[in-house]
Amino acid sequence: MSINTPLFSGKIISLGAIDRENDPAIETRWTHDEAFGRMFPAGRLRPLSVFQIKKKYEEIEKEVDEQELFHFRIRAKEDSRLLGFGEVYWIAWPAQVACIRLGIGLPEDRRKGYGREALLLLLNYAFMELNLHRLSAIIPEYNLPAIELFKSAGFVEEVRRREVFARDGRRWDSLRLGLLAADWKKEHIHD
Repeated sequence: MSINTPLFSGKIISLGAIDRENDPAIETRWTHDEAFGRMFPAGRLRPLSVFQIKKKYEEIEKEVDEQELFHFRIRAKEDSRLLGFGEVYWIAWPAQVACIRLGIGLPEDRRKGYGREALLLLLNYAFMELNLHRLSAIIPEYNLPAIELFKSAGFVEEVRRREVFARDGRRWDSLRLGLLAADWKKEHIHD
């Protein structure tokens, strides 16, 4: 990677801001998909209305303004349609550490490389622009595609908290995967 490497644009996706007019109608569909909602560790599953999504955007934008969160919309380059979101959050600036997460909204858009490219763009942004030292990803043990994705980008399992999540009549572990900037740069920064 060099100074000429685009920060927010890859081969098949781009990262951008929330579109308050068009995104809520798309995102409300995601909240009706139980599989999407179950992939994230916090919150209760429930369908949200367009109005509720717009309120959520206000909260996100407030955190962005206060630099407590860097939130991006993932869009397909071919037609600019909304695919998902990615964010760097829980930033501890003095220690240069944060968490990272992303999600692809509709089932038909998953496992097509959008998440992989979005993750690589987010990692480049976090390590090269924000100058973070380490990132963590918190993933339920049943989210095997996310675990595979993050490990393929260099994350390693650092913490396993036993039986944190209750889903489908059983208890599941919470995994915390971590990646250091130095390890990422060894693989991605070349002279």
